[in-house]
Amino acid sequence: MLISRAYGVLLHITSLPSDYGVGDLGSWAYRFAGLLCRAGASYWQILPLTPTSLEKGNSPYSSSSTFAGNPLLISPDLLVEEGLLKQDDVSRYRVESRSRADYSYAYRVKEELLVKAYEEFKKRHRDFVDEYERFIEENSYWIEDYALFMVLKKVFGGKLWIEWPREYRDRDPHTLQKARKEFRDKIDFEIFKQFVFYKQWFKLKRYCNSLGIRVIGDIPYYVDLDSADVWTHPELFKLDKEKKPLFVGGVPPDYFSPTGQLWGNPVYDWKKHEETGFEWWIKRLEHALRVYDIVRIDHFRGLIAYWEIPAGSPTAATGKWVEVPYEKFFRVLTRRFPTMPFIAEDLGFITPDVREVIHKYSLPGMKVLVFAFDGSPDNPYLPHNHDRNFVVYTSTHDTNTVRGWFEEEASEYQKKFLFRYLGRELKPDEVSWEFIRLALSSVCRLAVIPLQDILNLGSKARMNRPGTAFGNWEWRVLPQQLNKEIFDKLRELAEIYGRT
Repeated sequence: MLISRAYGVLLHITSLPSDYGVGDLGSWAYRFAGLLCRAGASYWQILPLTPTSLEKGNSPYSSSSTFAGNPLLISPDLLVEEGLLKQDDVSRYRVESRSRADYSYAYRVKEELLVKAYEEFKKRHRDFVDEYERFIEENSYWIEDYALFMVLKKVFGGKLWIEWPREYRDRDPHTLQKARKEFRDKIDFEIFKQFVFYKQWFKLKRYCNSLGIRVIGDIPYYVDLDSADVWTHPELFKLDKEKKPLFVGGVPPDYFSPTGQLWGNPVYDWKKHEETGFEWWIKRLEHALRVYDIVRIDHFRGLIAYWEIPAGSPTAATGKWVEVPYEKFFRVLTRRFPTMPFIAEDLGFITPDVREVIHKYSLPGMKVLVFAFDGSPDNPYLPHNHDRNFVVYTSTHDTNTVRGWFEEEASEYQKKFLFRYLGRELKPDEVSWEFIRLALSSVCRLAVIPLQDILNLGSKARMNRPGTAFGNWEWRVLPQQLNKEIFDKLRELAEIYGRT
């Protein structure tokens, strides 16, 4: 899949500047794509685009749907261009773009503006009818159930769907048919939001592709219990008669957490998936490859074996490994996706069977430089131990920034090893760009640099701290930080190492 040497930049959409509290698909997304082109980059990597919520800490890895797009990312300014809003509608909501996302403000503002846009859309429905009906047809396998799910969530006061009245929880056909009639306009509003989101997203993606930039997207291995996916297909998960999880997902103790991570997602019933020919997974990946050019599969090892924790356990330490019918799954996968346009997130505890699958299907794995300098020359993340079919990162959304790692996490021993490896001592403000140089000079075909490292930012710019539910995903780049000079500097360095 990765043929020639190239590089990209990691920046999630919410981290862009905007006038509405959080980054969106508006003008700054296009400006950033232009800066990537100027810097000779070939890839823009982002995090999942699925819906987020305040209740779930705004995490893009915790969503009400694996298929839906996040209405929070819709640009009001683009709705003005479409004629669905007026300048007067949006001007009073504009606020100065700041270095932290204001999710509370953004959710409220976007909802109010989308209600106005929907009323105008209904008046002008004839102008959009062909495009709108085509969208519904292309997404018929999930859109109606998702929209109904979102409406019922509001009807029942935000409760988990397993706490809804039994006839709704268990999807009684007569009850759902009645609900679709009773709440038709509310359901159509949810569909409208998805229509607008995907229209704006695919317009941006086409623009990126026209500049020679491919989009790397991310999908979590698990889905949320409180999602349209589990409500619609409970038979695909290990649930009891009351639809409560029998087991939940997570990982054993690792670099990120000494007690492991207890994610709490329901685990898949892989026997049922196998009986269907893995239909749900194929549809999920087909959808993802329409949305992105390449898909990074988060927690890839879960496709070979996953850590199953009995529901109600206080930590992840009580779990056990459960094998997936991965040989059959990957045979189906390769028939449907012959080029296998996937990146395997292979960090943490990786067993030989996972390595075997990654090697067998030539899937690029990951090398992360902030993991490299523990003092061992055999450390697989050190540049001299890299292989070509990998993606090298300076840091990731789950780690500290390079500068933050150096200033707050690296021991004196690690710093001395780093200096010996580089052949000179470094000041804190020099470390990020030395790591960028190491990444770009690596034999790995693809290098991906988080924008925070390009801007030489410390731990305050960190995106996520695994194991903490709130206070993450808030960092944003300021408009003045996106200056042409730093992207010219990046291009110059990338040219030296044959990545433009």
